[in-house]
Amino acid sequence: MTGQELFTSICERIPNALARHKVPGVVLGITSEGLDLVGGFGVTNIDHPLPVDENTLFQIGSTTKTFTATAAMRLVEQKKLVLDEPIRRYLPDFSMRDSAVTERATMRHLLTHTGGWQGDFFPDTGNGDDALAKYVRLLAEVPQLTPLGTVWSYNNAGFSIAGRVIERIVGTTYEAALRQLVLEPLGLTRSYLFPTQVMVHSFAVGHATSGDKPVVLQPWPIVRGAVPAGGIVASMTDQLRYARFHLGDGSTEGGGRLLSRDSMELMQKPAPATCEYDIGLAWRIRDIGGVRRVFHGGFTYGQLSFFTLVPQRKFGFALATNSMNGALFGRDLVRDLLIKFLGNDEPEPQEITLDPSRMLEYCGRYSAASGDLELSLEERRLKVQPRPKGGFPTQETPPGPTPPPFRVGFVGSDRIAMVDPPMNEAQGEFLRGADGTIAWLRWAGRIHARLG
Repeated sequence: MTGQELFTSICERIPNALARHKVPGVVLGITSEGLDLVGGFGVTNIDHPLPVDENTLFQIGSTTKTFTATAAMRLVEQKKLVLDEPIRRYLPDFSMRDSAVTERATMRHLLTHTGGWQGDFFPDTGNGDDALAKYVRLLAEVPQLTPLGTVWSYNNAGFSIAGRVIERIVGTTYEAALRQLVLEPLGLTRSYLFPTQVMVHSFAVGHATSGDKPVVLQPWPIVRGAVPAGGIVASMTDQLRYARFHLGDGSTEGGGRLLSRDSMELMQKPAPATCEYDIGLAWRIRDIGGVRRVFHGGFTYGQLSFFTLVPQRKFGFALATNSMNGALFGRDLVRDLLIKFLGNDEPEPQEITLDPSRMLEYCGRYSAASGDLELSLEERRLKVQPRPKGGFPTQETPPGPTPPPFRVGFVGSDRIAMVDPPMNEAQGEFLRGADGTIAWLRWAGRIHARLG
């Protein structure tokens, strides 16, 4: 089948998937060997519906982190930033709770999620141009969870610090610096950072499901202090243009050079990490059947997105949804899409039989800023009960409904995975302390401290 035929076969499934998962709208885009394919489905907002198309603006959430890293690499090439120099060289007033971290933390720690402090921290520091400066000052009281540079744990706060470094070096706001360093050179004319820019265009709003019906979620924007970690709002045409750049050698479509080939390779080179995937400079990386996937994705308040590159195949795809159910919708669609276009499949983890007496070692409560996980043994099976705490998109946001428990099975030494569809590719890892006892559970990329 041709690329167009494969794309059409995927698109034919989308209306039923939207109805099944109660997702109001979605846009899908693929770039493959010079061919761009885009399809929009459903509506932007159930209360004020407009049709979704290639120009509809969606929040891309944490894929923004790769833009922040791209901007940082431009400053590295301009010899204004050194990845392994202390942050204090650029932010003399930078201060964390741990004095050694204050002195030693670097941009590389920020871009690889290895700072070790609490990463989900969303105070509203206002909409002024000093929002990032205020945000970084508040980090002085954030707990240090693990020693600097030792444990990978997803860290939104680190990218806000990176954004503050960028704006101090450039001498302007982060938003203006990103436009100067990345958005304008790449011709991303439908990528925005302020709600006042978005509101004059057709844009998606977030939804959740109440009973059997989607409802609109508020607030719509994330706080300005978190913009470097997840604030870009973009059309699918811009997302594909961005994908084509990161599939290339650092040249823009106009023929200019934005980054060197070495910098592009460095961003996609795995750094030491012990989790279900490797990490580069912001990018997540996974090798499947000898084919490397470089990817990210994003979650905001009711909008979820996926973004994957396969450089050796010159293939990229992006998917944006406007529902909390977007994760289920995406997993329903994405795996089959990648199988069809790439011809290789990611094998499902195989469950290992473990004696119940051994599984008791892992039971207990594990705590993180965003929520706790309770692990218990029921009928010789390990069950996980999430306990959300709220705190996003602002610290005052209450927790959502408590989701039902799910079953996990062991797929390796101290490694677990969900074993029941539709989320049976989600994995976690228990981390042990110096004395050999379990200290942490890393789940959804975040480390959760074992209590008691």
